[in-house]
Amino acid sequence: MSIGSRVAVESDADLAKRWALPLRVEAADAPLMLRVEAGRLVLAGDPGTYGHPLAVDFVAGRVAHRRRFGGGRGQLIARACGLGKGVTPSVVDATAGLGRDAFVLASLGAEVLLVERVAAIAALLEDGLARASADPDTAEIAARMRLVHGDAGRDLARRVEESGIAPQVIHLDPMFPHRTKSALVKKEMRLFRELAGDDADAPRLLEAALDVATHRVVVKRPRKAPPIAGPSPRHTLEGKTSRYDLYVHRALTAS
Repeated sequence: MSIGSRVAVESDADLAKRWALPLRVEAADAPLMLRVEAGRLVLAGDPGTYGHPLAVDFVAGRVAHRRRFGGGRGQLIARACGLGKGVTPSVVDATAGLGRDAFVLASLGAEVLLVERVAAIAALLEDGLARASADPDTAEIAARMRLVHGDAGRDLARRVEESGIAPQVIHLDPMFPHRTKSALVKKEMRLFRELAGDDADAPRLLEAALDVATHRVVVKRPRKAPPIAGPSPRHTLEGKTSRYDLYVHRALTAS
């Protein structure tokens, strides 16, 4: 399913039918509800456990601040994905999540394909992109972003081929399995994890990305976390809390 220029907010029933979702999305420990609230789609649970309802907002808030003051192409993610002076590769964000990294790359001029496997999260993304498309400050950026709902670990090649976007760089940010409750400080992440879970199939996802990318695969990891099981990264770029493991496309490695 590709993102269009949909701006009107659908009723709960129509939204649930189109995304093949129940109005109430049941989580393991507490019910989560996908609903329309104040003109935007939100995913909400018990406020004491999950905090404020979760929505995708590319127009205001932290994303807007990063767009204005994030550091441009000097940002770690931009450097990892190869955005340099006069160089703007197309990027496939195969673990789109809430779309924040994809939006940063698109704001720097990259054409980005977002692939999200969790239907409820993809619905939030679609809603956020529709609102960004309608805002004059973000419409040009949103036009460089396309969303598809699918499991990148299983059918990445097909999703990329159907999109028509050249997969020069594939960006992965698989959910890292936290071992302690103290690591789950942010209530937003608790809510997100109820639906997304941990990416136990991260090695398969990396293999799929290496088969499809024409230049490099970039994997975002917690700074002290081990690399994904499989081939060793060629390079790493390390920040204060996270790092990027860079893998060269197989054909380039063999040459």
